[in-house]
Amino acid sequence: MNRTDMIAALDERGGPWDVIIIGGGATGLGAALEAASRGHRTVLVESHDFAQGTSSRSTKLIHGGVRYLRQGQIGMVRHSLLERQRLLRNAPHIVHSLDFVLPTYRRGARTFYYAGMRIYDLLAGQLLNGRARRLSVDETVQQLPNLRSEGLRGGVLYADGQFDDTRLAITLARTAAAKGAVVANYMKVERLIRNGSKITGVVVRDQLTGTEYSLAGRVVLNATGVFADAILQMDEDSAGDAASRSREHDSRPRIAPSQGSHLVLDANFLPGSAALMIPETDDGRVLFAIPWHGKVLLGTTDLAVKEVQRDPRPGRAEIDYLLKHAGRYLKRSPMESDVRSMFAGLRPLVGAKSGTQSTASLSREHIIHTSDGGLITVIGGKWTTYRQMGEDLINRAEQTGGLSRKPSVTAGLRLHGSDKSSADSFAASNLRIYGSDAKTIEELSRTHTAWGALLHPRLPYLAAEVIWATRNEMAVTVEDVLARRTRALFLDAAAAVECAPVVGRLLAGELNHSTEWEQQQVQLFRKLAEGYPGGVGQ
Repeated sequence: MNRTDMIAALDERGGPWDVIIIGGGATGLGAALEAASRGHRTVLVESHDFAQGTSSRSTKLIHGGVRYLRQGQIGMVRHSLLERQRLLRNAPHIVHSLDFVLPTYRRGARTFYYAGMRIYDLLAGQLLNGRARRLSVDETVQQLPNLRSEGLRGGVLYADGQFDDTRLAITLARTAAAKGAVVANYMKVERLIRNGSKITGVVVRDQLTGTEYSLAGRVVLNATGVFADAILQMDEDSAGDAASRSREHDSRPRIAPSQGSHLVLDANFLPGSAALMIPETDDGRVLFAIPWHGKVLLGTTDLAVKEVQRDPRPGRAEIDYLLKHAGRYLKRSPMESDVRSMFAGLRPLVGAKSGTQSTASLSREHIIHTSDGGLITVIGGKWTTYRQMGEDLINRAEQTGGLSRKPSVTAGLRLHGSDKSSADSFAASNLRIYGSDAKTIEELSRTHTAWGALLHPRLPYLAAEVIWATRNEMAVTVEDVLARRTRALFLDAAAAVECAPVVGRLLAGELNHSTEWEQQQVQLFRKLAEGYPGGVGQ
């Protein structure tokens, strides 16, 4: 998956495309794979990097959603658990089973939660590591050694799915490309093309070169998440008369952005291999403390926001909220000085306008809207159901664009690198997440002494992974490498800043850029890291 080849394909393959997808997050990439695997001529454009927004800032869970079960959203939970099983099978190098422990401190709470988790298991139909079971006080503490034991009455253990969101996004892009899709990052949609009343394509600008491309297509999909309003506004602006513009505006789906923030701590705050689920919080949310890439991920919040930002940051109240609730359950309570990184993502929920309704109560299900001009927009959803969303989108696209109706094959489609034996052979290595590519990256690390070195002593990543990301995963900036191809910025922000010059030098060598470009990239990354724990200016 090479960016130069992808950009060239925009001209060489010509048009019209069957499906043009705007947005390179979970939903857009899922739709691209769905369309390409059905044999439709597919192109996806993303204005920044793949999964740069919400799709790289999740709680890293592939799950049905325990709190949605409590809210009575049985259908959504059941569908999510079905998709969880498919991902465990189709991407075993990225998605895996994880044990969760729910501690109980009130009389009767263990029986209550155990009954709920048994329903959760039954809805799944298939099992991960066995059915939910009750734990004694000693068993609960054994699973979670740093758990407060005062008043503890036991716990409930259950299994769910965990993943690395950005690595799954890149894998979806590679799988879609292998099926014939053209996927291009840093390609911004400037305007929509109309033929009479119908949307017939897009004009995009390469953010790196300034070159514009006109892409004709039979159907255009808007999968830009919280930024969907910008594309909907383009559709509205391109409508011919005031009545049409008014009708488009009135029919728009309403987006209620919700911010979810996370803190990253050292692993000694959650020794062992099990995750902690906190079932009772001040605002009724469920919180998690999860082992992830040798760290502990604590989250998430659910805060209605009015302003949509490209790089949202956790607010003061969210940081305090997460630390306070962790301190109620952990003997060694984390302080702000213990936070190694923090990040926030914006969920594109469907519902009341921001500020008029608690976003925690809004459904995570998705809706699909087709405008009078034929623009198809999807709002809502979550990572776990990306495949179902893609299937629903392409079903609508076939109908709207007059495409050949073809059955979906993605439910059983193995994703790139999914050979389980290859992943298992690297079970103890950070390279496991690359699946069948791990051996090639390991061999690459031996070709140059410097490529076999760690980028930083506190990070698990090899210099060879930078080379790999540049040659095979369309990484073109220091941020691409340190925030998404690896998760360095999200694991240890200070370490990421310290190794940015090494990454800049490796990228410049691979992409034939100047020393000035290299220095500029490092400066841009240092600017990005401002506000992260240990970042520049802290």
